[in-house]
Amino acid sequence: MLAALVTGIATGAVYAAVALAYNLMFSTSKVLSVTTGHLCMLGGVLGAWAMGNAHLPMPVALALAVAGGGLAGWITDVVAIRRVLARSDEHLWLLSTLALATMLQQAVGLWWGTEPKPFPRLLAQDFGAGLGDQKYWLPVVVAAAAALGLELFYRRTLYGKLFLAMSEDAFAARARGIPTDRIRSLSYVMAGMLGALAGFAAGQLTFAFFALGLTLTLNGFIALAVGGLGSNRGALAGGLALGLVNSLATYGLGGEYQQTISVGLLLLVLLLRPQGLFGVRALRPV
Repeated sequence: MLAALVTGIATGAVYAAVALAYNLMFSTSKVLSVTTGHLCMLGGVLGAWAMGNAHLPMPVALALAVAGGGLAGWITDVVAIRRVLARSDEHLWLLSTLALATMLQQAVGLWWGTEPKPFPRLLAQDFGAGLGDQKYWLPVVVAAAAALGLELFYRRTLYGKLFLAMSEDAFAARARGIPTDRIRSLSYVMAGMLGALAGFAAGQLTFAFFALGLTLTLNGFIALAVGGLGSNRGALAGGLALGLVNSLATYGLGGEYQQTISVGLLLLVLLLRPQGLFGVRALRPV
């Protein structure tokens, strides 16, 4: 039971990090990009290649993975978001980001291979550490640090305040002279870097696997919906709740019920509290 709890918290931290990346992109574009989990997958694969194949030191591999994630985030905005938002208010970005996510996944599969591969050890630690192993606590540390960093970014920096302004009303922000396209691109770059960092930290837990992106995209969205869209505290709470529910369901019922229970949790929260646990109900003036 203890092992299931620790695994659930670690896995939930990964989902929480993906939900935080969702929030970053949503804050400036009101778009929930399907590529979000693939940015996390890319960080894990690049990190595994840099350390395992290219034999680069861990700090260099981390920098490479984060840079690759940032580049993928920027490409997401330029290729799948910018033109769609410029031409239509409809949710066509769902198709464009899905297409880009599929292309990214298949490209990584052709390059890296289609089998899960082990991720190198990031820190010197004996394999007999048990539940204190780095693969369990590194994702938790990264998710907590990311949430704290984003909170400070929004409250203490000029660009953070610009993010908040665009979140409130992008048209009004543009009318006041804010370069909304540049700010949106920055948010996607930051989301890509955050996702890649999470994938790098969780590589020993999830392995480096080209098809991991879709799973993380779905579970990150469930965590975000449960916690509340736009709330970083909600992203953390939703991710941890989902991770624990999945792990305990696997422990008690078997892995075949895991996804069913995850979607059931989402439906239950949406029925009882559609705005999520930490979300705020939007009031529409009439």
